[in-house]
Amino acid sequence: MLARAMTNFVIDGSVLEGGGQILRNGVSLSALLSKPITIQKIRNSRKPPGLRNQHRTGLELAARIASASLIGATNDSTEIEFVPGHINISNHYHADSVTAGSTTLLLQIALPLLLFSPKPAPPSTLTLYGGTNATMAPQIDYTKHVFLPFARRHFGIGKFSLDIKKRGYFPKGGGEVHFSVEPLSGPDQKLRNITLLERGKVKWITGIAHSGGLPHAIGQGMIAGAEKQLAIAGYGKKQVSQTSTSVQSPGDDDVTVSIQYVQEPRGLTKGPGSGIVLWAELEGGGMVGGSAVGTKNKPAEKVGQEAASQLIQGLENGGCVDEWLQDQIIILMALAEAH
Repeated sequence: MLARAMTNFVIDGSVLEGGGQILRNGVSLSALLSKPITIQKIRNSRKPPGLRNQHRTGLELAARIASASLIGATNDSTEIEFVPGHINISNHYHADSVTAGSTTLLLQIALPLLLFSPKPAPPSTLTLYGGTNATMAPQIDYTKHVFLPFARRHFGIGKFSLDIKKRGYFPKGGGEVHFSVEPLSGPDQKLRNITLLERGKVKWITGIAHSGGLPHAIGQGMIAGAEKQLAIAGYGKKQVSQTSTSVQSPGDDDVTVSIQYVQEPRGLTKGPGSGIVLWAELEGGGMVGGSAVGTKNKPAEKVGQEAASQLIQGLENGGCVDEWLQDQIIILMALAEAH
C-alpha cells in the first residue's frame, strides 16, 4: 500500500462497475476541491485489473494541469495517490496514449479541470493522440455530437471546439484530436443545474458513418444496415442519396433520419477501420445515442444494424439520456450550482 498522509481521502475503485470512470471522476474532483486522494483497487472488475496505457496517460495529463504530485501511476498498478496543486488554466497540453487508447477518455479526465477560472481567461487547448473510435470507450463522434453539445446546452459550459484531425483505429491508433474550451470566469460563474424529467417525442435522428483505408462500399453498407434496422423499428421507408439516408416515420409525427458518410483521405490513418455513431434529439431536450465499430470479418451492414439496435434500445428504455451520456454528466451534475 502506498504511503500517504492522514488527510488523504481513500476511494475504493471496485465500487459499482469497478471501471475507469470512478478513477477519472475521483481525480478531477480531487484537483477541483484541492483534496488529496488515494484510489485503491483500480479497475478491479476488469480483466486484467489495474491501469492501462490510456488511464496512466490521463492521470499524467491531469497531474500536469493541476500541478499535482502523482504516485503509483504505472501500467497494471491498482493504487495511485494524487495530491493536487494549482490548476493551470489557458495553457496548451498534449497527451499521447501511444497505443490505440481512447482520446475521449483523456478528454473526460481533463475537461472538468478546464471549466473554471477566477478571472477572465483565454481558452485552454488540448492535443490528444491515440484511438478515436474504439469499442470500450465513446467514439470521438459521440463526444463531439452528443456529450459536448448536451453539456453546453444544459450545463452552460464555456465555448468549445473539437476538431478530428486524424482518426485512429484499433489496433494501431495514431489519431489526433484538437480541443479547446473557454473557462467560466469569476466567483458567480457556475455550471447551471439541470432538471430533465420529460423525454417528449423524438425530433430527429442523425448519424455519421466513417471509414479509413477501406472501400467506399463499407460506409454505404453501414448506412444500409442502420436504415434497415430503423425501418424494422417502425421509422418507415428509406430514401437514399449518395452521401446520406433519409427515413420518414409514417403518421403525423415524422422523424427525419440523416446519416452522413465520411471517408478519411487515403493514407491519413495508420491502419484501416470503420464505425458508425447515431443519435436522437428529443423534444424534452434529451439525447440518446447508439454506436458500433467495424471489426475484421464483420459485415458492414451488421455494424450499422448494431448501432441502430443500440439506439432503438436506448429509446425504448424511456430515459432522457442514454447510459453513456448519463455516465459522463454525473461529474457536471456534482459541480453545478444548487437549486
